[in-house]
Amino acid sequence: MFTPYPMKIKLLTVLLLFPLCVCAQNRVTVKGRIIDDKGNAIEYVQLGVPKLQIGAISTVDGRFEIEVPCDTVVFFHVSYQPAAYPVTGAVEDVVIVLHEQELPPAVVIGGETKEKYLLRPGMNVLKNIGTISTALRSEHPSGRELGSVVQAKKPFFVKDILLSVRSNHIPGCIASINIYRIEGKKEPFVNILHKPIYFNVPVSDAPQEFDIQPEDALLLEPGKYFIAFQIVGCDKDALLAFLSKPEEERKHWEMTMDFNVFLKSSYIREAALGKMESLPVNIGVAVKGLEYQ
Repeated sequence: MFTPYPMKIKLLTVLLLFPLCVCAQNRVTVKGRIIDDKGNAIEYVQLGVPKLQIGAISTVDGRFEIEVPCDTVVFFHVSYQPAAYPVTGAVEDVVIVLHEQELPPAVVIGGETKEKYLLRPGMNVLKNIGTISTALRSEHPSGRELGSVVQAKKPFFVKDILLSVRSNHIPGCIASINIYRIEGKKEPFVNILHKPIYFNVPVSDAPQEFDIQPEDALLLEPGKYFIAFQIVGCDKDALLAFLSKPEEERKHWEMTMDFNVFLKSSYIREAALGKMESLPVNIGVAVKGLEYQ
């Protein structure tokens, strides 16, 4: 998964948002929109055919486009129940309705607490030389999440999710943080957020520090969790302008976001593709809050 750029200094690169190469035999184009029970558009829904490793992600207004064989497309969003659409041929404006996910209300418990980091990034390796880079190279990215697994030994109240971005060259970039509880092998990822935590990442050559605070009370019961970062949107005109350039005219840094390299294991997960890959390094996400004693 690591690709060195052709430079004197090697840069570790994780292409998080590249769609996987899949045989295009007998595929049809399915276009449509995704709405809730009230007719409102649902943003940034992951969709795909997991067994064929085909995936995409919808736009902020719920629009999507995907090329698939005649099979079943599955739709995933942390705030809604999964849905499925059987593809029997090309379609221009299918409407997918997702029903809200019923999550239990947050429970606030009493007792003595102490401030603590539940998750730390690990050792910053290669200092300012090595980077992990996420890159947009398709109009319809597959929606990959990069994150770390952490174990909560006692109830933990999340106050801050900290993240450093070394540089960003993706105009209009919107990212999200999701948290999943890992439960067993059959259904290992269970969403615990009522909605993803979205935030904007401005274009900048300089490092940026983000302190992301959940809007709702977020209490993690003892157990194992997956803390995931994902790029969900960008300036579409800027992306199309980049994709219209011949390969030889594209700069390696265009439409990329770079992070420092931290020596701690992490994972790439694609809900729409039903897969997860381990990595020996991570992008440096930290989780801070109160641990109940």
